Amino acid sequence: MSRVKGGAVTRRRHKKIIRMAKGHRGSRHKLFRQANESVMHALRYAYEHRRDRKGQFRRLWITRINAAARLHGLSYSKLIDGLGKAKVEIDRKVLADLAVRDEAAFAKIAQTAKAALAG
Repeated sequence: MSRVKGGAVTRRRHKKIIRMAKGHRGSRHKLFRQANESVMHALRYAYEHRRDRKGQFRRLWITRINAAARLHGLSYSKLIDGLGKAKVEIDRKVLADLAVRDEAAFAKIAQTAKAALAG
């Protein structure tokens, strides 16, 4: 069986990894072995953090909603409970956006939640 040398394919693959390692420190952006390891870790972290980002945004929205709800005499959990009882289907992303950008609309939503909790 004849020997197969990588040649152009190997060079292309190595160059691709080196390109991906641009901005990494030390020999990690120059030498293939170090670059390869660095890129594999970076890609793994990127994959995990894309999933973590969803939870981070949810926490941010809840914090914003809680702050706005307390201005109207409600806690976050009471607001969400009231909205559920009033059958208001609005997600946290939109609710947080209203809390930041449209104070009047959020006040009406808070009043709706209060009314549902009282009655």
